[in-house]
Amino acid sequence: MRHFLGLLVGVVVTAVLLAGAGWASQDAVRGLASTAGGVAGAVDPVRDTKALIGLGAMLAAGLVLGLVVAGRISPLATFVPSMVLLAWTVIYALDVNRALGLAPTDPSMNPIIVQTGKGMQDLLGKGILAMLGIALFIPVLMPSRWAGRERQPDQGYEEESAEPAGGYY
Repeated sequence: MRHFLGLLVGVVVTAVLLAGAGWASQDAVRGLASTAGGVAGAVDPVRDTKALIGLGAMLAAGLVLGLVVAGRISPLATFVPSMVLLAWTVIYALDVNRALGLAPTDPSMNPIIVQTGKGMQDLLGKGILAMLGIALFIPVLMPSRWAGRERQPDQGYEEESAEPAGGYY
């Protein structure tokens, strides 16, 4: 049951990392990139709510990533997203156009989905998805993550003597 739950969590983490981080990266980078050039009419990322929401969403995706890596749910919770991210990176290394075509960037789609797809392509091209895939794969290699917690046998009620062995405290 623990591994089935880990599989479901892995699917959710994959969606959060790809869709959430892809969408958020576009808004976060937009505010930061506009001030990098030193243009007089540039957007201030502190006053730009879209940039702040993007940074907050990136923080939330990082929090989910950290909880899954550090938690003891199941190694499948990190294995599933790591394989998706690393497989997409291998496809990118072998055929860039095919890998970029996997992201939803068709202009006829909802603009939020297109923004998410462009963010995924950006994260893929910069190697961030490969880095996250490797970071998510490391917990899979730990043997202690595959073993369940040791369960203490039920100790039941034992008849106690009149005085405890250690005396009274």
